Amino acid sequence: MSDAGAGTSRGGSQGGGSQGGQQADPGRKYGIMVKNNINHWKCIFCNKVLTAGVSQLKQHFVGGHKNAKKYPVCPEHVRAELGNYMAVRAAERAAQSMRYEAAVNEDDVEEVDGDQPVRKAAKRKNRGPLDKFVMSLPPDILKGRKDRKAVFGACDKDLRDKVCGGIARWFYDAGIAFNAASHDSLKEMTKLIGQYGMGLKPPSMYELRFPLLQNEVANVDAELVPNREEWAVKGCSIMSDGWRDSVVQKDIVNFLVNSPKGSVFIRSKEVFEVVKDATLLFKLLDDMVEEVGEKNVVQVVTDNASNYVKAGRLLEAKRPHLFWTPCAAHCLDLMLEDIGKIEAVKSAMKKCMFINAYIYCRVPLVNMMKRFTDQRNLHRPAVRRFTTSFITLSQYHLQQANLKKMVTSEEWDDSKWPKEAGARKLKQYILQDSFWRNIAYALKISSPLVKVLRIVDGERKPPMGYI
Repeated sequence: MSDAGAGTSRGGSQGGGSQGGQQADPGRKYGIMVKNNINHWKCIFCNKVLTAGVSQLKQHFVGGHKNAKKYPVCPEHVRAELGNYMAVRAAERAAQSMRYEAAVNEDDVEEVDGDQPVRKAAKRKNRGPLDKFVMSLPPDILKGRKDRKAVFGACDKDLRDKVCGGIARWFYDAGIAFNAASHDSLKEMTKLIGQYGMGLKPPSMYELRFPLLQNEVANVDAELVPNREEWAVKGCSIMSDGWRDSVVQKDIVNFLVNSPKGSVFIRSKEVFEVVKDATLLFKLLDDMVEEVGEKNVVQVVTDNASNYVKAGRLLEAKRPHLFWTPCAAHCLDLMLEDIGKIEAVKSAMKKCMFINAYIYCRVPLVNMMKRFTDQRNLHRPAVRRFTTSFITLSQYHLQQANLKKMVTSEEWDDSKWPKEAGARKLKQYILQDSFWRNIAYALKISSPLVKVLRIVDGERKPPMGYI
């Protein structure tokens, strides 16, 4: 036993490159270096030669490692000593790895600190299972970045500009609308990427199309559970919102469910053939009632087209406790459409449409108009088509004096517009008393309906109390 210890001591001294940490390794006490090779060690108990250094020798004594077969009759105190040492060393390596994770380069770089060479840690390419438990929390990260800005403000700005440039290029390449940057999901995405750190592999097209999409659908279904529970307690309304896709020429109906907790989207249906047949529309509405639950549904709301009216009556006949309710906004929109067919109103609208088209197709004329109207526009877009027309009429009524000043000013006379036939026609309309009388007549009829329509078509608060 003493010879073995002497052999171990000689082996340690012959290693030449041994450092203090290696000499303190207790595994060396129970092995003999073979032929001065630092990687070859012989067990002093069973004389087995291990060729992967002292680490494999310790694994041979402790057991539980696939790289070395366990020595079954190893003294218990030896196994306990080496096992404790290996556990402590593993914890130290993990802590050191996390300390150096944030400040690494792509390659190892040697620097000189006094007389001792120091090697920077290389970039970690793998993340361990403990990383998510020891990473800095977002508030700590933000506080650290704020503290660094005092000294490294310019560097931080350059780095942010580079990151934002990359995000912007993705927006441009993918043709994404700029208002998508206002979505909260973008802020959440950038925060999660920052928490992950370097080396994130983006999701593939397959992951986006299938597993991630399925996960998001499951998340949305989970968020709808409280709504569905409320439907059973307080009841709900099924709402259908039909619209036409002018690009692909398809008729589409969106189905939503409304309750005191709010409105939620359920599904979309293409109804190009269905919308022409009241019986097929009834079948579609009946299936939606079945999906939501007949006992939960109080009413079904659709627009006022004749086929929807017939489908609603059929639904009431089959399910007597349900109510079919026409859409108030669509009903008011149709009333405004009928008002627009009155000759005086129709004439005023046609002249306003001509003036709008002529002015807004000519940038110099738009600039002149805005100088006289205090930077106000004549055209006021709105959600519904006929509402837009009447709101535009109200803008003309407000700017009547300013428009008359424009077409009778010296600036107008000195410009090229009086020489054009369209501009002369525009001036004639603006100076006509009958044109302004017709606008006032149209507004007197339509203003109460437009006011009610803007209330019922709003989405910020329930309108029934205000109606």
